Amino acid sequence: MTQTEFLTRLRAHKGLRHAVVSEIEIDAQSRVCSFRIVTDSAYTEEDANAARALVREAVPASMHAAVSIHKLVADEQLIKNKILAYLSRNHRAASACIAAEDIDVVLGDPVRFSFGVDEAERGFFEKNEELLPGVERMLAANFCNAFEGSLVEKDKGGIEEDDEREEEEIFDFRPARTFAVENFEAIDEENVPKEAIYISDATFRSDKMTLCGAIRYIQERTSQKGKPYLRFTIADASGVLSFSYFPRKKTEEKIRALQPGDSIVCTGENEMFNDRLSFTARFINRGNAPEGFVPEKRKGKSLPLRYAAVVPEKLEDFNQLSLFGNSELPPDLVNNTFVVFDLETTGLVNSPTGGNMDAITEIGAVKIEHGEIREKFTTLVDPERKLTEEIVKLTGITDDMLVGAPKIGQVIPDFLKFCDGCILVGHNVQFDYKFVRYYAEQEEYEFDYKTFDTLSIAQGMLFLPNYKLNTLADYYHFSFQHHRAWDDAYVTAKIFIELIKAKKCLPKS
Repeated sequence: MTQTEFLTRLRAHKGLRHAVVSEIEIDAQSRVCSFRIVTDSAYTEEDANAARALVREAVPASMHAAVSIHKLVADEQLIKNKILAYLSRNHRAASACIAAEDIDVVLGDPVRFSFGVDEAERGFFEKNEELLPGVERMLAANFCNAFEGSLVEKDKGGIEEDDEREEEEIFDFRPARTFAVENFEAIDEENVPKEAIYISDATFRSDKMTLCGAIRYIQERTSQKGKPYLRFTIADASGVLSFSYFPRKKTEEKIRALQPGDSIVCTGENEMFNDRLSFTARFINRGNAPEGFVPEKRKGKSLPLRYAAVVPEKLEDFNQLSLFGNSELPPDLVNNTFVVFDLETTGLVNSPTGGNMDAITEIGAVKIEHGEIREKFTTLVDPERKLTEEIVKLTGITDDMLVGAPKIGQVIPDFLKFCDGCILVGHNVQFDYKFVRYYAEQEEYEFDYKTFDTLSIAQGMLFLPNYKLNTLADYYHFSFQHHRAWDDAYVTAKIFIELIKAKKCLPKS
């Protein structure tokens, strides 16, 4: 019997005409399959008997069938509670910005709910296209109603934002990667998930998490209360994890027969203990990853909702009026948004293959919108190392200037947010691009942007003795402080605009 057929027959009874099956639970040991049915109408004993008969028909003959029917009328508070619980479990970033007072519920047919969001939060929700539909499906599975969700402007309620509010936590809401468990053989419990989370992705709380890996070590220990337990260390293709397990008497012999090299599948809780996540296995069974399993690459983190360490500033440059004159700007320049950037670093090694990576000491960038320089992003960066005399002489940046500057891990999310949706431009752009990509990947962000290089564009258009940045600046009569990231980025942006004005279009990729 299909799910659609089951619901059609169930809803043929007056008291169950809007009923939903909110939960099906299987107890393998007792061989009981329990259905939890929710209805919004008063139901009769005849309705209940019909539901029991239908469930009995749907459940295999080898199992007992149990039915519980609950009359539940959706009200505003119940719906809000369900939404908040769902976001907390499944969308931690959304949960961080949506409180009960941000949810509005209008009862009707359908029930309409909305999230009050600010501009940054709206962009986050709109990029995560499955978030609102997921909430709608969850509510429809728990209440006897249809639901429609939407976004509205957050009501500030006259409360001014604190400009000095504490830095917000950047939530990593990427779904955990999983793989199918093969060759499952029950030891503790048959009724556990047959899909395991990558060990490296087990970075969130869960009251039912399944992991699978090969045993590296097994140690016997005793708890403070004198209770013996085992300490396993397992590894999958993505990472290594150690966890505790308290054996059951009926399966202890089989568990103790496990040896290093055996592959096991473990289901338990991943909870906070002494301020860190700790996994405790409740059930251990045999099972392994698919043969020849190669981990899929994890998607990069989503960008933060708001700037934290570095906030861009609006830039008003009245010299742009004379710079552009009355000439019409090329469509390519007007219809695209560009971030022109430059870095100062501790050296020239921008790839781990070249030796010990050098560090970024300054990021400077400007944003070109509609052909005009509109925004700037600039910050010193703590390289967490001493600067050489050569670098100090070249850039003018000293160790003292970097005291208290944010570290690269704090700056990268903000810089990537500034670049989001833009084309990147630089002078010898790939040199700086590789630095940013390396440090972005260290923080698990993707960094993949189309780029244009003012060096190569100028080489194809101008006849100059060389194509250094200061030579191009002199050619266009721009003055600047060379070897400081902000000044270099700003003059590069001006040069880029002039080059594209003369060329009439962007270079072909």
